[in-house]
Amino acid sequence: MASPVRVDLDGNPIRPITICMIGAGGFIGSHLCEKLMAETPHKVLAVDVYSDKIKHLLEGPASLPWTDRIHFHRLNIKNDSRLEGLIKMSDLTINLAAICTPADYNTRPLDTIYSNFIDALPVVKYCSENNKRLIHFSTCEVYGKTIGSFLPTDHPMRQDPAYFILKEDASPCIFGPIEKQRWSYACAKQLIERLVYAEGAENGLEFTIVRPFNWIGPRMDFIPGIDGPSEGVPRVLACFSNNLLRHEPLKLVDGGQSQRTFVYIKDAIEAVLLMIENPARANGHIFNVGNPNNEVTVRQLAEMMTEVYSKVSGEPPLEVPTVDVSSKEFYGEGYDDSDKRIPDMTIINRQLGWNPKTSLWDLLESTLTYQHRTYAEAIKQVTSKPLASS
Repeated sequence: MASPVRVDLDGNPIRPITICMIGAGGFIGSHLCEKLMAETPHKVLAVDVYSDKIKHLLEGPASLPWTDRIHFHRLNIKNDSRLEGLIKMSDLTINLAAICTPADYNTRPLDTIYSNFIDALPVVKYCSENNKRLIHFSTCEVYGKTIGSFLPTDHPMRQDPAYFILKEDASPCIFGPIEKQRWSYACAKQLIERLVYAEGAENGLEFTIVRPFNWIGPRMDFIPGIDGPSEGVPRVLACFSNNLLRHEPLKLVDGGQSQRTFVYIKDAIEAVLLMIENPARANGHIFNVGNPNNEVTVRQLAEMMTEVYSKVSGEPPLEVPTVDVSSKEFYGEGYDDSDKRIPDMTIINRQLGWNPKTSLWDLLESTLTYQHRTYAEAIKQVTSKPLASS
């Protein structure tokens, strides 16, 4: 029996396309590749330097329905002349490549600026010159600090949504001083957004810009010393997971007072698929993709993760589950933080009818079940090894 014809939001049949996905081997890329292979007829030219997270798609038996629809191209977009050819062969390019770990913004600001701005320039240029559509992944960091953060702590206007809800078409982008190198990432991402937008305005580039608000789920980031550098500091979810797996207190930077919203990767990928398959509704737009219902302080997140991990692992929580550290101690000199990141969802809801579904408890349960299953044994082996005597 022939499978039913897939249609877009306006009822038009969706034709199969070829997608050049840069950064396909990362956290978001791997989930997006899975979704495209399982649910659509589209082809993916997967571009990355690593393929571990999509190995199961690339090395499956030939009987799998997608073996001829995903092809891995191991290349670094910094200096590879093959990139333009792959973009020319595709109908759509999705750029996910980025250095996007806060510890790096501070310690490797040059790499951060080059990776997020300079290395992205050829991608935008090739798409524009060859009349190819681009979905560019930016970040909620481009908003910087909220207007409310500049008001006195007890000021009633801090509670007014106009001062902290972040809107794609209205909120200003406010960064800390230049010596706070943490903003190297946000500034580079904002400048490439402005360049993409200018290419659209002056040269007719068809583009969509995505601003993710803390997408979390299985395969996110790395666990230091297991599948990442021992001295590396991943983002908050993997940082806390690492502490839980090692039975260490969770480190709260500056008391964990910052507020964040978290969205489940599988919900977020639904939004990206809608952008891919509804160009008429997505082109020319910037989309916040987050879940304003899943808003917590970092301290509350730590408490919740401690409780969930105890449930999924069967291990009792530590008597002292958290410890406060200063941002200077944790990230080094030059760190600065944004106070709140709560997305306005009006535009994505109007254009694509998308709403996130998964509660924070459920997405933490799913993610920590994965973390425990994947890493607990490896960490046990590492921590039980006797230290070599010096």
